[in-house]
Amino acid sequence: MSIGLDIGSKTIKVVELSFDGDKATLKAAGAVGYKGINIPEVEDKKSFVDLATAIKKLFSEAKVSSKNVSVSLPESQVYTRVLKFPLLTDQEVASAVKWEAEEYIPIPLKDAVIEHQILERVETSTPPQVIVLLIAVPRKLVEKYVSICTMAGLECVGVETELMSAVRCIAPPGKTVVIVDFGAKSTDIAIAKNGELFLSRSIPTAGDALTRSVAQTLGVSGPQAEEYKRAYGLASGQLEGKVSRTLAPVVESIAEEIKKAIQYYQMDLKGESPTSVFLTGGSAGLPDIAPLFTKLLGSEVVIASAFSRVSVDDKSSKSLANFAPLYPIAVGLALRKD
Repeated sequence: MSIGLDIGSKTIKVVELSFDGDKATLKAAGAVGYKGINIPEVEDKKSFVDLATAIKKLFSEAKVSSKNVSVSLPESQVYTRVLKFPLLTDQEVASAVKWEAEEYIPIPLKDAVIEHQILERVETSTPPQVIVLLIAVPRKLVEKYVSICTMAGLECVGVETELMSAVRCIAPPGKTVVIVDFGAKSTDIAIAKNGELFLSRSIPTAGDALTRSVAQTLGVSGPQAEEYKRAYGLASGQLEGKVSRTLAPVVESIAEEIKKAIQYYQMDLKGESPTSVFLTGGSAGLPDIAPLFTKLLGSEVVIASAFSRVSVDDKSSKSLANFAPLYPIAVGLALRKD
C-alpha cells in the first residue's frame, strides 16, 4: 500500500493505492474541509492538535489501512531553480549543485533541505549541457509536517513539493504541458516535459481572491459570495453575467502569469510550446473556467483527471467524479510507492 496525504489550506485529501507491478488500484480516498492554519507561520505545536485530529478522523472515515504516508509541501514555501552545467557526471553534478545552491537559496544552507534532479542531458547543444532542477525547502517546515503526521499517529516516509506530485499524476509522457493548480490561497503553475517538472511558479492570486471580488462587487457576505462563485462561475448566461464579469479580471491576471511562465520556459530553457494546459485544484471546477482559459491562452485547456493512471471501481468512480480536481496531489504522492 502507498498513501498520499495532501494538507491544503482548506481541505485535507488522502489517497491509498495498491500496486501489482506498475498497475495502481485505488483502495481508499477521502477529503474533509477544516479550519485551515498557516502551517509555515505556526510555531506552537499545540496549534496542530485540531489538524492532527481532523487527519485521524479522515483516515478512519476513508478506511485507510496503512499508517505510512507521503506528504506534500506548499509550493509557495519551496525554492526551485533550473541550473545548467557542462556535460558533467552525476557525481560532478552533485558537487556543483552544492556550490551553486548558496547563490539561489535565500536562507542559510544549514537551515534548508536541498535536493536536485537531473532533468536531461543535451549533447546536441553548443556547448553540451546537463539541465538540473534544484529544490530547497526550510528544514523547520519539513519538521512541522513530520510532527503533524506523528501527532496523527502516522509515519511520514516521504516529502516532496505539491507540483512534483501533481506532475507525476497528470503530466503525459512524451509531451510538454502546463499544469495549473488553482487552489484557495495560491495558484501554482508547473511546466512539465516528458513527465518531469521543469519550471514552477506560485502566485498569491487564487480562489479566495475570486470570492473577495464577488463579495466586494456585488455587496454580499463572504459565504454568499462563495456560493455565487461555485454556482455561477464564469458562465455569462447566469445571474445576468454579474458573477462572470466580476471573476473574469482575476482569471485574466492569472492567465497573464501563465503566459509569463511559458515565455520564460521557451526563452531561458529553449523549450517547445506546451501542447495542453491542465487545470486542477478546488477552483478548477468553477463553471466555464476552462473555456475562458482556452480563449485567454490560445491553447487547449482541460480539467485534469486525477485518477487516469489508477484503476477505480465503478462505485468509487461515481462518488469521486465531482471531486476529481481535488485529488491530483494526493494521487501523485501515492504513486511514489513509498
